[in-house]
Amino acid sequence: MFQVKRIVMLTMCVLFNSLSFAEPEQTPIFMSGTKGYDTYRIPALAVTNEGTVLAFCEGRKSGRGDAGNIDMLYRRSTDNGATWSEQVVIWNDSGNTCGNPSPVVDRDTGTIWLLMTWNLGTDHEKDIIAGKSEDTRRVYVTSSNDDGLSWATPKEITTDVKKPNWTWYATGPGAGIQLEKKGPHKGRLVIPCDHIEAGTKHYYSHIIFSDDHGATWRLGGTTPMHQVNECQVAERANGELILNMRNYDRSQSRRQVANSKDAGMTWIDQRFDDALVEPICQASLRRVPHLRKIFLFSNPADPKKRVRMTVRMSTNNAKTWKSELVLHSEPTAYSDLAVLSDQTLACLYERGEAHPYERITFALFSLEMVK
Repeated sequence: MFQVKRIVMLTMCVLFNSLSFAEPEQTPIFMSGTKGYDTYRIPALAVTNEGTVLAFCEGRKSGRGDAGNIDMLYRRSTDNGATWSEQVVIWNDSGNTCGNPSPVVDRDTGTIWLLMTWNLGTDHEKDIIAGKSEDTRRVYVTSSNDDGLSWATPKEITTDVKKPNWTWYATGPGAGIQLEKKGPHKGRLVIPCDHIEAGTKHYYSHIIFSDDHGATWRLGGTTPMHQVNECQVAERANGELILNMRNYDRSQSRRQVANSKDAGMTWIDQRFDDALVEPICQASLRRVPHLRKIFLFSNPADPKKRVRMTVRMSTNNAKTWKSELVLHSEPTAYSDLAVLSDQTLACLYERGEAHPYERITFALFSLEMVK
């Protein structure tokens, strides 16, 4: 009876909050060409145990490209996105590439973990894949124990989470999750990732995880089929995991998905999700925590172009998608979703008019708006 009352109260809170504004409230928080950076890209969101909103991104010094002098940045909001701190550099490694933010909050300890990747600024993706680069793609983790005010020195974990015959590697981008379903894996921290095997150009999606509150990280399961990479993971009401993946099979301009019944150690039932059209781009997938069967998904909903940032809603554990909310009909690209402490929904996404990388915008909306 207590659980039923709790769900009703939380649902009423969502509905009440949705009445506070009639349409999405959208605020640019990283503007390309300002504060010493040519371009801001690759957004990620985290909401701490204290309710603080953390917005992460890459600050690209010299251009829009994925390699070069790239720093990891963030801003904090303690009032659910109404105001923001100045941007702060988490990781600046001279002229090298520090990127692909994938945060996850350990609800048991309050620690905020941030998984990232690194490569020499002079090494480009095609050369890393071909084995012609000077160095390779490496994996790092940092953490904060003071609500995101300060961060530990990034620690390399490459040998723990990357096989020797993997070349390219990426964490996220976008937030990871902590498993909630009761059982042997409750509390596991899970980060979605992707990689390429040496001697091929085949992308696969996989996960890494921690069962000791972030002290150590290990490699989980890989998708059975390739042609997928940047991905997002979510936990269904029954404890199964779903992996939602960027798709490179151009015979189908749709996302691919896979399922796991063992907390991410193996992935099965890889298939296309016909409802989720995409132009080859990163996307975000989130479950609404207090409404266990409701999921949200965001991406540029177009089969060819990075345009029309759309939030979709599923009421049956991400099995079908019917309702939608268009945040911006013009150029858009990467995004990350979150549920704030007051149950407002948020999407941090790349947006522009001439091209998608003019700014990173923080959008607030309610479930009621996703129709």
